[in-house]
Amino acid sequence: MRVLFLVQGEGRGHLTQALSLAQILTIAGHEVTGAIVGVTGKRPVPSFFSEKFSAPVYPVFSPGLVYNAGTNALEPFKTTVSAVRAFRPFWRSLRQVRDHIDTLRPDVVVNFYEMLGGMTYALLRPSVPMICIAHQYMAFHSDFQRPKGQWFYRQAFKVNTRLTCFGAHELLALSFDKQADEPNKRLKIVPPLLRQEITDLKPATGDFLLAYVTQPGLKVELEKAHQNRPDMPMHAFHSDASGPDQVVDNTLTYHAIDGKRFLDFMARCKAIVTTAGFESVCEALYLGKPALMIPQSNHYEQACNAIDSERAGVGIASDRFDINQLLDFIPQYDPQVSKQFRAWHAQGYFIFLAALNRAISSTQKPSSSGGFFRTRIRHLLRS
Repeated sequence: MRVLFLVQGEGRGHLTQALSLAQILTIAGHEVTGAIVGVTGKRPVPSFFSEKFSAPVYPVFSPGLVYNAGTNALEPFKTTVSAVRAFRPFWRSLRQVRDHIDTLRPDVVVNFYEMLGGMTYALLRPSVPMICIAHQYMAFHSDFQRPKGQWFYRQAFKVNTRLTCFGAHELLALSFDKQADEPNKRLKIVPPLLRQEITDLKPATGDFLLAYVTQPGLKVELEKAHQNRPDMPMHAFHSDASGPDQVVDNTLTYHAIDGKRFLDFMARCKAIVTTAGFESVCEALYLGKPALMIPQSNHYEQACNAIDSERAGVGIASDRFDINQLLDFIPQYDPQVSKQFRAWHAQGYFIFLAALNRAISSTQKPSSSGGFFRTRIRHLLRS
């Protein structure tokens, strides 16, 4: 089996999932022919991906999403304006994607939430089947719980998610637990894709809390929480730290962002405080670490993740850094949740390989979703 990846290059989540699936395919004796990575502007493909991915990497311009610099919330209006301005370069990117598919001749394309994939299949109609993988596709599930309000952000999120999966043979929605598939929506529920570094760890219960801080506002919250509970040891990884082990006082230490060290601390911590990003919550669940999740303001996707995480028993959601709330939850945390999650995750090897084989063996042509506007949009892009 020859497999070509198409990966959203923003952040670490989708790139990490691609690395994880590549490991599965390699173990199974299949060939990953390359990865087309959507990048914005002149940003390079993140080194952690390009250094670990063994096949060729092809960076291609993608308009990407625009986030608020302060809150990291999606800015739907600015995203739309940016996409409109990038119309012609975007069309060139679609042709590049199609040309890579034609040249590399894979048996199947796997799209990790990159808009270029959905739009290429909607407008240029490659003959190679495509499947799409992302936790965002859980939003299409009938039983998925959503936050109240935020109508505008909800619609923007749904539109963007739809754009990534036009023409897909199947949508593989990464989930904390097994749920019913919805074949009428081409939706199959699958386990999360975790880094092998996570599954190799041997967790132990330490006496300190671990925090992952990427936003200035959350760092302020952390310091307030520390002042209220100076007796509780905390280690915090944040983007402003210039190195490891920056001791603030006897019970608070800062560390620069370092993926490997962070995992080591996660394996040894008592509990974790993080935003409601899907990957970090999954890692905490695999290691059996209770989590306090603080969704970033107006970040609809993280608000959804927080609700779903609470449903699955991963931890508790809050709008502030409340150490007491987390400590009160720890005795209620059920270790069986982590054991069940590990068993669910272990099924992934066979589930993903079966999905790829289904796509290859199917004679179904790419879905015509979006086809009604194909001719008109192609005309506009070429004009």
